[in-house]
Amino acid sequence: MTETSASARTTPWFAHPAARAWACAPAPAGVRDFHASLPGYAPTPLTELPSLAAELGVGRVFVKDESARLGLPAFKVLGTSWAVHRLLAGRPAGERVEFVTATDGNHGRAVAREARRLGHGAHVFVSQGVHPGAAAAIEREGARVTRVAGDYDRAVREAAAAARTTAHAVLVQDTAWPGYEEVPALIVEGYATLFAEVDEQLAAAGAGAPGLVVVPVGVGSLAQAAVTHYRGRPAPGTGPGTAPALLAVEPTAAAPALASLTHGEPVTVPTRTTAMAGLNCGTLSSLAWPYLRDGLDAATAVPDTAAATALRDLSALGVPSGPCGAAPLAAARAALTDADRRAALAATPTTTVVLLSTEGREANPHG
Repeated sequence: MTETSASARTTPWFAHPAARAWACAPAPAGVRDFHASLPGYAPTPLTELPSLAAELGVGRVFVKDESARLGLPAFKVLGTSWAVHRLLAGRPAGERVEFVTATDGNHGRAVAREARRLGHGAHVFVSQGVHPGAAAAIEREGARVTRVAGDYDRAVREAAAAARTTAHAVLVQDTAWPGYEEVPALIVEGYATLFAEVDEQLAAAGAGAPGLVVVPVGVGSLAQAAVTHYRGRPAPGTGPGTAPALLAVEPTAAAPALASLTHGEPVTVPTRTTAMAGLNCGTLSSLAWPYLRDGLDAATAVPDTAAATALRDLSALGVPSGPCGAAPLAAARAALTDADRRAALAATPTTTVVLLSTEGREANPHG
């Protein structure tokens, strides 16, 4: 494939050629076993879509469908359940706590679900721009919801302040800043289960290791987990320096990773309204930043129109994705229709591509 599409020419791009040679410590053991012990656990589908492989000029394309994860329409419960489990293990038995968090949608609902399941309370600060249906879903989990007249960063500040001044409150936030790192690190650990499932499912499909994994970025915790998984050890069947390429995608309305990578240091960006509400974040997690800086092969940002087209196409192919979950397909289209970008990702006609569809339609009624 040598022709460059119009979307590729207008889509911003950052590439880091040395990323596949970088290595980090692996994720801890035991996370997958914990999730497997939860009621209703089952691996989410990894759906192969040959028509997309033909379109993108690669060998095989798989979509990891997180539209029904442990009874919720997004992957976030993997992180919150592990973090809450570890937090409660260090507290007196029988003590009732209130879990406090900020959200732009899915994370808050996952915290509320875990709190209800375990007999605790939840107070969720919902940032401006979250669809009323998503906020109502958090309330149906039994959480107390505070709507914030501001963006996600402001919601995080308000949640942190409330947790500091409320008795028996515990902040369960999926982004880190100096002085608040333990819980976000646990949440990142919880996402390891998703990638362990992908390894097993690709092996069962006879696909071996992926050559390209496309991951959406909000505050960066899932992308940090992806880097940890694929840079923390050689991928199955590969040697040093031949691990999968990792491509990060954000909305053009909220792209702090792309801005930070371009500037070489963390940058907070102003955000605008986007249908990709779960990715509408202006500041990266301080824990995630070094992993994204050193371990990502490339980053891009896509407009809502491209995500909407990808959502419709995935739906027609039987994958019930929301706008955030469809963003990786939009990014793959922008990257793999350009010869230079394909080369940066080492994409060939035999490459196996994995797209992480992080939410279903129910998670974000914007779609």
